[in-house]
Amino acid sequence: MAANASLRMLRSTPRKTRLVADLIRGKNVAEAEDILKFTDRRAAFPLLKLLRSAKANAVNNHDMFEDSLYVSMIQVGPGPTLKRFLPRARGRADLLRKRTCHISITLEERRGK
Repeated sequence: MAANASLRMLRSTPRKTRLVADLIRGKNVAEAEDILKFTDRRAAFPLLKLLRSAKANAVNNHDMFEDSLYVSMIQVGPGPTLKRFLPRARGRADLLRKRTCHISITLEERRGK
């Protein structure tokens, strides 16, 4: 049995968010929470909230034990890009891409000892 949670339209680039997501992949939930609490990246706080949401889904909806949960899968994909213009010299303009991402996390119970 797996517990899922997802976050859509996070106003952070997928590349930078993936750096933080790679830190917690395969870790126990308690260890992943500690890592995210002390990670000095902008994407760490939304990932921490998403991890806690997935943990609550596992405990309340699927009757899993909190101590045996681990991050079995975390995916960060691109969302829609907001396009803005930045004025430049001589009447020109540069394109500003404000990127978003979608995050999906799955928690499972660790079997064994």
